[in-house]
Amino acid sequence: MLAMPTTPSLSSGHPPTPRSVAVIGAGAAGLAAARELRREGHGVVVLERAAGIGGTWVYTPAVESDPLGLDPERHVIHSSLYSSLRTNLPRESMGFLDYPFVSRQECEDSRRFPGHREVLRYLEDFARDFDLYGMIRFETEVVRVEMDGDGRWAVRSRKVDKNGGDYDEEEFYDGVVVCNGHYTEPRISDIPGIDSWPGQQLHSHNYRVPDPFLDRVVVLIGSSASAVDISRDIAGVAKEVHVANRSATDGTPMKQPGFENMWLHSMIESAYEDGTLVFQDGSSVHVDIIMHCTGYKYHFPFLEIKGIVTVDDNCVGPLYKHIFPPNLAPGLSFIGLPWMAILFPLCELQSKWVARVLSGRVALPTQIEMMEDNKAFHLEMEVTGWPKRYTHNLGKNKFEYHDWLATECGYPVLEEWRKLMYFECRKNRIARPESYRDEWNDDHLAAQAWEDFKKFL
Repeated sequence: MLAMPTTPSLSSGHPPTPRSVAVIGAGAAGLAAARELRREGHGVVVLERAAGIGGTWVYTPAVESDPLGLDPERHVIHSSLYSSLRTNLPRESMGFLDYPFVSRQECEDSRRFPGHREVLRYLEDFARDFDLYGMIRFETEVVRVEMDGDGRWAVRSRKVDKNGGDYDEEEFYDGVVVCNGHYTEPRISDIPGIDSWPGQQLHSHNYRVPDPFLDRVVVLIGSSASAVDISRDIAGVAKEVHVANRSATDGTPMKQPGFENMWLHSMIESAYEDGTLVFQDGSSVHVDIIMHCTGYKYHFPFLEIKGIVTVDDNCVGPLYKHIFPPNLAPGLSFIGLPWMAILFPLCELQSKWVARVLSGRVALPTQIEMMEDNKAFHLEMEVTGWPKRYTHNLGKNKFEYHDWLATECGYPVLEEWRKLMYFECRKNRIARPESYRDEWNDDHLAAQAWEDFKKFL
């Protein structure tokens, strides 16, 4: 589902032009962008509202005051990590292309599928080894981004000082790269009758540990990795766990293999005042807690760009190749929007392309051509029945997209072992959902990865 250009876009002969660029966010996407922009000679400032790097990979036991995450006045917690989270891809495949995610001597978690603390340490090592900390302004929240009359970008930020006060500052840049992540604003399932249902509700964004679910009857809504992990996490303490899944086939409710207290259902049909939930498969359960493992919304409250870029049913657009708004390119770009991809290499390749476009070493198509490409992309989505909310789901085209980006900026395409490892992991996850992180059949691919890694270690 990727409309491909017919001609290469490498610029000819001109020396790169350095630009001043603001990067919003110091998670994996922001760190990748900062490194690639500086490599291309740009002046870079990274604005990060937290006190450290890592974005969503920074675990906190704190949760929001509104467990559903709907109250606009709530104190927002950026991270959505739960304590037991482990990666669902092996470390060899998920690392940056020239900075292998390997087990180091001082590593506390050497597993191929490590926990979130190990991922954060990897990002901290990346920032340290590439000397990125000096570019980052911590505890600095971006509150407004807009274009001025001269085509530059006015960025207003709010800095919290050590005495508890705050002050605003406005600066001007040639470009802004948005890397603020998309795991903070929850999406909630619409359940008929939920307003009169007396139980508790929360979004998985506010799940941390299973203890609060002791002896409770819990329904989780969703089929994502978080729903799978959390359902198993709380099954050890809950009285019953029921998973409502839009993709569930006929034959539900179905007891889940290996669990005496967990069942798979079709979606919830309605909720009732007596605490009962009725599922589309005809079954019903008296439920204490509903957990929405239903994903997140893209959210850019700081952008003041007169509706040129909108978010409609979780489609950010119009964007050329998920990155550039045609009417504002190349000054405004987004890194890390796609999902169902190998995120760190994706952000790195997107960042390489953005950096080269900003310097003039790679040329974008015309505004009209970019808009036509976007229209063709969405027409293909309609023809194939791909929902609008899946606009940034790379699906089967993830590696086509990765390789297109690499080719555009003159970088080698993804290693074959990395692609094969992704598919082997997916097959293993289906065959062994309870143990795929600790049992696998791809040692030959891991060996190929290590041969490739030797040149970087």
